[in-house]
Amino acid sequence: MPLPTSIAEVITHLELIVEESLHRDEREGYFASLYLRVTREIKNKINANYFDDNQRMEELDVVFANRYLTAYCQYKNHKGCTDSWRQSFELCAHWPPLVLQHLLLGMNAHIGLDLGIAAATVCPSESIHSLHGDFDKINQVLAGLVETVRNEITEVWPLLKPINKLAGTLEEGIADFSMQIARDAAWQVALNYAELNTDVQKENYIALRDRSVAGFGQKLASPGVVLSSLIVGLRAFERGSVRKKIEALNGR
Repeated sequence: MPLPTSIAEVITHLELIVEESLHRDEREGYFASLYLRVTREIKNKINANYFDDNQRMEELDVVFANRYLTAYCQYKNHKGCTDSWRQSFELCAHWPPLVLQHLLLGMNAHIGLDLGIAAATVCPSESIHSLHGDFDKINQVLAGLVETVRNEITEVWPLLKPINKLAGTLEEGIADFSMQIARDAAWQVALNYAELNTDVQKENYIALRDRSVAGFGQKLASPGVVLSSLIVGLRAFERGSVRKKIEALNGR
């Protein structure tokens, strides 16, 4: 299927991934469900003229989404994709990781690597600075969905709140990760990438940034012997099948 050229087509592609994941009981559907909800909300905001330049924001949404969709198709067809996305997809084959880990690995790849590159692709060179206000508004949209997702994770993991007091407020990690990375690191990536002029420079920068993002992702996926052992224990309290969890994250 050709890559989408509109936000409506992005939503259709994401819906197909979610449906495939439900049918196959694949954990790739966790992040896809979250991303689908974010994209629907951004579409609603565009229709309501929420952004300074709504046409440009739809273009950014499409370019941004196509990086994820391309990586997903590459991985599913056994072709090479960025290390940070490969790391996220490979984790889906394993039982121990928590739903929260799957979400954070997807966010790590998509926000830590893709968002800044997509922004600078839409607004190269000096024009990147004109995007800053709308870039921050995207983060406000993400923040508005944090509470909803937090509640739904609690549905599939009822002990999340009491365990957080012992395990370091995991649910707050969603807000900290999404807002801090998207607002600071991703914007810096956008500024850096916008300055590059040649394809070779851009390819080298993406490769370097990808390694850095994957390095952080490794800490999320394998946080050391002690925490990894704790996660295996906590995972036993995460109730529901893969399908039920996808449906919860999809707001069904």
